[in-house]
Amino acid sequence: MQNLTLTWQSAGGTAAVLYGGAFAAARVRKPSLSALLREAGTLLALFALWQLVGHLSVMSTDHALDRASWIHRTELALGLPDEVSWQSAVTPYPVLVRLANYYYAVMHFAVMLVVLLWVFVRHRERYAWVRNTVVITTAVCLLVQFIPVAPPRMLPQDGFVDLAAQYGQSVYGGAVGGVVADQLSAMPSVHVAWCVLVAVAVVRVSPSPLRWVVVLHPVLTVAVVVVTANHFWADGIVAVAILLLAYAVLASAARVARRRGRASALAEARPRSGVEQDAGQADRSDRSSRPDSPDSPDRSKQVT
Repeated sequence: MQNLTLTWQSAGGTAAVLYGGAFAAARVRKPSLSALLREAGTLLALFALWQLVGHLSVMSTDHALDRASWIHRTELALGLPDEVSWQSAVTPYPVLVRLANYYYAVMHFAVMLVVLLWVFVRHRERYAWVRNTVVITTAVCLLVQFIPVAPPRMLPQDGFVDLAAQYGQSVYGGAVGGVVADQLSAMPSVHVAWCVLVAVAVVRVSPSPLRWVVVLHPVLTVAVVVVTANHFWADGIVAVAILLLAYAVLASAARVARRRGRASALAEARPRSGVEQDAGQADRSDRSSRPDSPDSPDRSKQVT
């Protein structure tokens, strides 16, 4: 199977083209098309950064492997299921292995793209929330990934097998020092972060009772990244923790914005009420000063 993953160069170039198209669409007064192209460009730019970090994080291959071994030992000490046993349960079934490799290579980015487009077109009022969650989550994951950590499949001494390479379905290429450069960004798992984000977004945004079917995507993704030895359980746990952090940041920002909005509205309302009150008093004073006004003192004397 050919490499199905965009390189950071091709993703970055495509993002630049989309941004150019967004600018051109804005100039000819097509705001909807401009916004769509701009958001697609943003997603591809994030993908390009993720791919680039994989290359830049290769500081020490030995330390990356040591960190991976330490993660595996720690998981076993904590009583988490051994990923080797999960992989061993699948390896006798070539069809399942090929499907798992394909799912890992393709569905990660494709599902995110489809969901973002769906929210943008059908639920525009919720799009900013979803987009901002993607940006914050991915950015924090990228920062952590500057510390290189090897994936389980690079630990054959622990019993792991690189099934994608074995079946000719690897999405990686170009070795650096005997190890593929962009394989050393396993911690945290952006695959897991994105699939959980997608599920939460669909469940919260869609009114359809069928929306819960999307929960299968994170379930399948977690199983796939484990049986293909692309990630440890810990990689996914840290990714979900980062996603929760992103939600907390956005929720806090929304609360602050609401409080400021209410305070601003009150500040604008108070002067307006004072002006109206002063205007009312001036109007009553003006009426009472007229000779023919019922409130006029002269008028009262005339009546008596």
